[in-house]
Amino acid sequence: MSAENLPLVTVICNCYNHAAYITEALYSVVNQSYTNIELIVINNGSSDDSGKTIADFIKLHPSVIYIDLEKATSHNKAFNQAFAVSSGDFLIDLSGDDRLLPDCVKNQVGFFMTQPQDVGLIFGNATVIDEKGNFKYQYFPVDEDKKVLDRNLFKTTYKSLLAGGLCMCSVSAMMRRYQFDILKGYDERLVFEDLDYWLRLSYEYKIAFLDKFLVEKRELTNSLGSQFHKKNDFAERINISLRIVLKQAIRRNSRSENRSLLKRIHYSMAQCYRSRNWKDLLEFSFLEMYCRAKIYFR
Repeated sequence: MSAENLPLVTVICNCYNHAAYITEALYSVVNQSYTNIELIVINNGSSDDSGKTIADFIKLHPSVIYIDLEKATSHNKAFNQAFAVSSGDFLIDLSGDDRLLPDCVKNQVGFFMTQPQDVGLIFGNATVIDEKGNFKYQYFPVDEDKKVLDRNLFKTTYKSLLAGGLCMCSVSAMMRRYQFDILKGYDERLVFEDLDYWLRLSYEYKIAFLDKFLVEKRELTNSLGSQFHKKNDFAERINISLRIVLKQAIRRNSRSENRSLLKRIHYSMAQCYRSRNWKDLLEFSFLEMYCRAKIYFR
């Protein structure tokens, strides 16, 4: 199939103070074995040299769409802004410090093309690397043939996502434009995007797992994922967003779905207890009671 007949894939790369890594991230896109790619890069109000680094890259790759935001905004709002000017049939949400493996897009599109139209998102495995790009661990543990040990990943559903655990790898995801548009994109009230979008999507559509390594996820000491349930202002904002997402789920859930959701709420309560975050522990306790009330009195 010639390049013009391949589905167009939009990669939206959101950069906030990733000057040390953004060049690697962008070249991991332009060097893909898959050729029909639209690259949109956002400089999300960075205070380091990200803007200059991106500008230098743009000079060499003028077809890249560049959105330069003077003031930092949420990831969700920035991504939605880029989506509004995108054209791809499929979407990839790439952080400015991560890297796509060379066949990532080819493998994702090939897999997506075998799926029915009600599959709105596919995801795979990732290699976690450190700040210098050295191997740390595999996101989903694998056997000697590099196949995931947890076979439940092939049965990812709304209910399994409610329960939590190691069941998501958003950095390896590709989204179908149709569902992203129907669901009105990311929720701009939130400081993170993945759990909310995956839940809303899987409530109405399907998610499929591709058992391949697709990306290299860089784990930094100040990354968003490391802030969950800590005791600081940013962690509090994350927990507020998490409770918004879970409360929305409780309202639409059946009794059995809310029973599954209790597992995730209990995990959050335990994490708050371990970090002595009493304020958020109390808030999650109220949420737990609300969830139980919906189970018994629905």
